[in-house]
Amino acid sequence: MADFDAIYEEEEEHEGTLEETYVTLVPDPVVVRGAGNMTVFGLSNRFDAEFPNGLVSRVAPEEFKATVMRVNTVLKKTLPVNVRWLFCGCVCCCCTLGCSLWPVICLSKRTQHSIDKLLEWENTYLYHKLGLHWRLAKQRCDSSSMMEYAYFIKSIPNGNVINGDSNENPVVIINIKYE
Repeated sequence: MADFDAIYEEEEEHEGTLEETYVTLVPDPVVVRGAGNMTVFGLSNRFDAEFPNGLVSRVAPEEFKATVMRVNTVLKKTLPVNVRWLFCGCVCCCCTLGCSLWPVICLSKRTQHSIDKLLEWENTYLYHKLGLHWRLAKQRCDSSSMMEYAYFIKSIPNGNVINGDSNENPVVIINIKYE
């Protein structure tokens, strides 16, 4: 008859192949939403340079403001052209069966691409060193079912310090004996 009160220690089958696992808690990303008075295809014409509380002691307010001002400069150059093309496309939409809206769609994609390139440069040269990553992504508006673009600033976990950075080539150490 089986002894139900006895406690037995279970043996692991693969004791030699266990890897160390590290659990890192990453805070929720900081969201910076558009603060402009005009939006073209979900992209606001400017973003507020007010320093969010979630970035305190992570990045200097001056660096954050400089990044937002660079993005706002790109938006200031490109969005007025997009609005003009949108207006012309809407006026001619009936005659062209909607094909007159293609230029503004392409210009909007180009604006998003140029902002992505700017944020990629900022991430590479500044924010990845601070353990942060900026990206422009769509987010649902609070008041309606429409989508808008916002900046998500997320923390990069420091777990890759031991294993090497996954974005770079692995480091190989070679020991050479001289005799």
